[in-house]
Amino acid sequence: MQTNIVKWGNSQGIRLPKMLLDRVNLTESDIVDITVENGNIIIKKAENKKQYKTIQERFKDFNEEYEPIDIDWGKAEELW
Repeated sequence: MQTNIVKWGNSQGIRLPKMLLDRVNLTESDIVDITVENGNIIIKKAENKKQYKTIQERFKDFNEEYEPIDIDWGKAEELW
């Protein structure tokens, strides 16, 4: 099976036919891992279904004292 690489926003993409996805048990919104091995792109269903770490997971090993600071971002402007 052949397909084209097409522009998709600022990236490029390919469409995968449903028949092909059915053969590997992938459906819309499934999270996949993409790797490169020996010059080939490998797409497979992610074992870890959670796409993003929670804030608690990201900071679980942070043991320092937190001190909030104010940041001056300058004057607010609208650019049109």
